[in-house]
Amino acid sequence: MKKKTVGVIGLGIMGSAISNNLLAAGFNVFGRDVLPEPVENLTSKGGFGVSSAREILEKTSTVITSLPSVEALQEVVWGKHGLLTATNSSAVIAECSTLPIESKIRARKALKEVGMDMLDSPLSGTGAQAIHKDLAVYASGKRNNIDQCREVFDGFARSVHNVGDFGNGSKMKFVANLLVSIHNASAAEAFVVGMKAGLSPEDIYEVISSGAGTSRMFEVRGPMMVENNYDDATMKIEVWQKDLSIISDFIRELDCPVPLFSTSVQLYAAAAAQGRGDQDTGAVCAIFEELARLKRP
Repeated sequence: MKKKTVGVIGLGIMGSAISNNLLAAGFNVFGRDVLPEPVENLTSKGGFGVSSAREILEKTSTVITSLPSVEALQEVVWGKHGLLTATNSSAVIAECSTLPIESKIRARKALKEVGMDMLDSPLSGTGAQAIHKDLAVYASGKRNNIDQCREVFDGFARSVHNVGDFGNGSKMKFVANLLVSIHNASAAEAFVVGMKAGLSPEDIYEVISSGAGTSRMFEVRGPMMVENNYDDATMKIEVWQKDLSIISDFIRELDCPVPLFSTSVQLYAAAAAQGRGDQDTGAVCAIFEELARLKRP
């Protein structure tokens, strides 16, 4: 049976993990990135590198975009060799990035004018979770487009949720990331309280992760906090701050009080100010340790 094909534009931490899982699921994967190294990594594992977004549409009618910024989305859609320069394509673009909803709406409108459509389908999960196919897809847009992409989503995610109209996916992701921000910070705070009281971080992780006080972030980032090593980032603080800014702008428009989230935002800003931008967001534990004047053995 002929393999199904899919394109992946953006081969960063998340996009590379998505591509690897799709290859393992039996897809032909055509990938594009502005950097040569992730494309070379894809081809070394059996995928195919392409030179532009337009070229991907010559290979497939289903495309995943996993991008770091609005500027990157603009280049993919409106660039010299972007999606809009393709002819005779009726592709569905599953936009999986965390970006302002307005930017996705503009891109979708432009694509529809040339016969393509877009889903707003951000992902819930860290880069480490993506490697193990432990992602949730918050898909929003036309049901038939979601159905077209479902097999692809199933190839790299553990669950797919149809959350309704275009834009609802991002709204759900903002809610999820609000919780991630708070839970990550609360996990760090708990570790520091326990260590300051004389408990070992290993015992804290083992005992709390099996009880009522655990959270997904405690379980995912807890091992980093135990090791006090945040260099192998699954979500860099500098990237996370971009996400937090998007969520903050969204919440501001709702006129909704979020004191817990607002407090957590300051912790990541403090980590960035201390030169930890390239480290994982779990490094907020180190910020709490400094505030508590905690010295590990």
